[in-house]
Amino acid sequence: MGEITFTLWHHSTIGSLFVGLVLLSNICFTAEAFAFLPSRSNIIQTSLLPNNALNSRPSSSSSRPINTLYMKASNSPPVRVTVMGGGNFGLALASVVAKKGVPTTLLLRSDEVAAEINESHRHPRYMSDIKLPRTVRATTDTKAALADATFIIHAVPVQYTRAFLETVKDDMPAGVPILSASKGIETSSLGFMADILKECLGEDRSYAFLSGPSFAREICEGVATAVVIASEDLMLADELADLMAGEHFAVFTSRDVM
Repeated sequence: MGEITFTLWHHSTIGSLFVGLVLLSNICFTAEAFAFLPSRSNIIQTSLLPNNALNSRPSSSSSRPINTLYMKASNSPPVRVTVMGGGNFGLALASVVAKKGVPTTLLLRSDEVAAEINESHRHPRYMSDIKLPRTVRATTDTKAALADATFIIHAVPVQYTRAFLETVKDDMPAGVPILSASKGIETSSLGFMADILKECLGEDRSYAFLSGPSFAREICEGVATAVVIASEDLMLADELADLMAGEHFAVFTSRDVM
């Protein structure tokens, strides 16, 4: 009986030690992943999320013929970004891109607000204490804002998206990809942004969708933030991640646009 008891205790102890080592290794591995949060690290992609939920840079075999960020011809115009929507989140994303040195245009409805942003680099109503980068310019001229855009960021609230897109779709350059930062479901159609964009602008361009726990003020203030950009076009998702990722703004990519 003593031998049986010792054997059971022996195996139980080994089992406990094994479980403890596994838990400890997982804790250390996860801590290492968080230590590299500002970068687009494969560690956090594989340790914190389901398999294949996020993706690293697509292979060189992926191709998208229009407006690629790092595969442009030497005589191509510089990358320019237009943000449609001057609310809190539109301002935050414009700030993220502009801090990377990319010329960024805010498309607004109010001439007075546009003039205030261009003169003082502050929005008179939204986060008025936050100073925007000088590379952010504002305008109400749809054609001027969209004409030379390499990427378009859509930051209009989802309930107003369809009506807004109807007013600007004729001025959108063909093929220019769109990153949607609008969240939610359209109450009238129960459609997602992926549905609304394709219905309004067609399927002859690529779309991407930004998600994740993020707050406009924290983004502007440089609080560490992590988001996901999802797109069926993985080259586009990767380009946008490279465009926006920074020291305090981590961007990961996914195929799951829902």
